[in-house]
Amino acid sequence: MALGPRLDIRQSQSLVMTPQLQQAIKLLTLSNLEIEAFVAGELEKNPLLEQAGGNDAPPAPDGIDRADDRPTLAAETGASDDLIAQGLGGADSPLDVDAGADIFIDDGPADRAAFDGPGGGGGMDALSGRYGEDAPDFDSFAAPDASLQEHLLDQARAALGAMDLIIAIQLIGQIDDAGYLEANLLATAHALGVPLHDVERVLGVIHGFDPTGVGARSLSECLALQAKEADRYDPCMARLLANLDLLAKGALPQLRRICGVDEEDMADMIAELRGYDPKPGLRFARTSAAPVTPDLFIRPTRDGWAIEINSATLPRILVNRSYYVELSMGRQDRTAKAWLADCLASANWLVKALDQRQKTIIKVASEILRQQEAFFRQGVAHLKPLTLRAVADAIGMHESTVSRVTSNKYLSCPRGLYELKYFFTSGVAASGGEGGAVSAEAVKSHIKALIAAEDPQAILSDDTLVDLLRAKGMDIARRTVAKYRESMGIGSSVQRRRQKALKGKAA
Repeated sequence: MALGPRLDIRQSQSLVMTPQLQQAIKLLTLSNLEIEAFVAGELEKNPLLEQAGGNDAPPAPDGIDRADDRPTLAAETGASDDLIAQGLGGADSPLDVDAGADIFIDDGPADRAAFDGPGGGGGMDALSGRYGEDAPDFDSFAAPDASLQEHLLDQARAALGAMDLIIAIQLIGQIDDAGYLEANLLATAHALGVPLHDVERVLGVIHGFDPTGVGARSLSECLALQAKEADRYDPCMARLLANLDLLAKGALPQLRRICGVDEEDMADMIAELRGYDPKPGLRFARTSAAPVTPDLFIRPTRDGWAIEINSATLPRILVNRSYYVELSMGRQDRTAKAWLADCLASANWLVKALDQRQKTIIKVASEILRQQEAFFRQGVAHLKPLTLRAVADAIGMHESTVSRVTSNKYLSCPRGLYELKYFFTSGVAASGGEGGAVSAEAVKSHIKALIAAEDPQAILSDDTLVDLLRAKGMDIARRTVAKYRESMGIGSSVQRRRQKALKGKAA
């Protein structure tokens, strides 16, 4: 075989992702709130796009009644892949969705009360002078709560001065969110060039600040500070706090010998400790759970179930064709005409992609509802095993499309708020060779219920849980029970026995 450069012609097939296909895939993955941010960016870039203002949106310039084009729940619609495969992305036919032609019952619970007042709408009622659902949230104007460091610094400025205040500021800056001091006192003294006893004295002052127990260097010291504040710090309590590891193990007889108390006094001391705060600084934590906005609503009706897209979080956009006609009639060069045509094609495609996204989400949610109807009616104990492939095969879509649709999407139903991914769980084989399967979430629900109802005098072991679950028709191994139990944060039978024994002593 000769070595040297040469030219060859080869024929091959490859999949090329067009910008429109990439955009459609991206829209499927985004949640409603992310869609709103994405559309806001498109409105800034494309002059032919405009946001519809509720039911007052102007009719389409081409005279077509869009009310007949609205999607229906029972309609068999294709996926985004089918739309792209048909070559409809560059078509010039508009698909401007009329904002007043929603198929959905409402935009959410807030919309059902939007027209209760005589004035209607969500703003201020012209007759009664009251605000509706869209009234300003005055709670949002409230000043944020002070952090733990700010709270401690205010007390330090009032109690200390000069060099002591500088030491206090240095120490307070090294207190974590739980209220514990992470600083080394000797290193702090060297860094500030002050004697160690001055640092210890200032720390003693900080120990008297609110909240009680702040600035402690260990759990024992934190609880000791609170015991001193409550005037319950005696030699017996000091010995108990010095042996918290034995208390955690439930070694009560050994603790009674160390502390020199009887069972009644030990129970009183344990009850006292349970009333203390092991992390006093967390009450000043500013972390708050971010609210989750549902993308879908499911609720029962007389005829079955109703599925609604949360239109309150979805922007409604239209293609301004009158503006396009006005621009195209002017004198333009070749570059301007190409740019205007590109804007029109992009606007048409975005409207179609958003409409197709809603249809795809409803189609996937409808199949999830059909497969998991027992869950919506009877609860998590009746959740069935479900895979993405099963839903994809049932609705005639690709598995990756279903995966994108269920990502970052939340569903609100009478049983609560759930991520769409929650309904896709692995299965546990049914006992007795019946050929059925039970969802892993349903098994966890049964394990949690059995442990919650167990007798404190007869704690259920993992082997006993296996027998009880098999009696319910769930063929599950002991190690699987232990894995599910640990994933729910439930301790072993030994740990639960100790905890309930301590609660019984404290009671």
